Amino acid sequence: MRADVEESAVMEKERKRPLTTNERIWREVVSWFWVILAFVVIEGAFVQARVIPSGSMENTVLIGDHLIVSRMGYDAGIPFTRFHEPLWRKPKRQHIIVFRAPLPGNPDFIKRLIGVPGDRIKIVGEQVYVNDIPLNEPYALRDSDGLGLAAYDYPPTADNTWYDRLTPEWAEELPRHIVNGELVVPPGEYFMMGDNRDNSYDSRYWGFVPRANIIGTPVVIYMSINAPEEVWEPGHIGERFETYFDALIHPREVRWSRLFHVF
Repeated sequence: MRADVEESAVMEKERKRPLTTNERIWREVVSWFWVILAFVVIEGAFVQARVIPSGSMENTVLIGDHLIVSRMGYDAGIPFTRFHEPLWRKPKRQHIIVFRAPLPGNPDFIKRLIGVPGDRIKIVGEQVYVNDIPLNEPYALRDSDGLGLAAYDYPPTADNTWYDRLTPEWAEELPRHIVNGELVVPPGEYFMMGDNRDNSYDSRYWGFVPRANIIGTPVVIYMSINAPEEVWEPGHIGERFETYFDALIHPREVRWSRLFHVF
């Protein structure tokens, strides 16, 4: 009994002993290690926060919508690096997908998946057909003042007036994927289109998206602020913080009805 009392007294004295400088530093290092590890794991494999800088997905997703994107099963990577590894989950047709576009700099885009590997795609009179079946698209927005692509059938022929809008690489590759007037999606590739059909720079212009480029799918809108498009573009950090501050002072700039919208 006496030994137990003495041991308890020693432990209590040790607990109250002030930490040395080295001990405090080590404790801080360990604490920050777990914070950084949690960030790397969550950001790299589970979810990411994204803000929408363009209207290519209107009216499904608006400029200034802030999204939580699920990467579960789609992609894993190390934040702030180019290391990414595709996982087991197969993207599904008509799902909204966040991906790295096959363009210079590999910018992150958000579009709707229209064609999966093996699909035969054609557009006739603004109607999208997949494997000869008309696609039901209540989400599609058409604007006659936009790029005007919907006025032409797809896939295009070389004499279409808009053919020079394609990237040189896609203009050269496109004919190799046309069979009997339909675009055939090759293995491991996906065909993406924006819901705002006449104002979307998508697979029609630059081609297929490799599976390795797919990041994930949005799950919820956690914030939506009505602000100009350029505020949300990369490199406009100052304007973005001004917008957040302005939203605090003028809450009417927040689209409250869109908050916590689940996809």
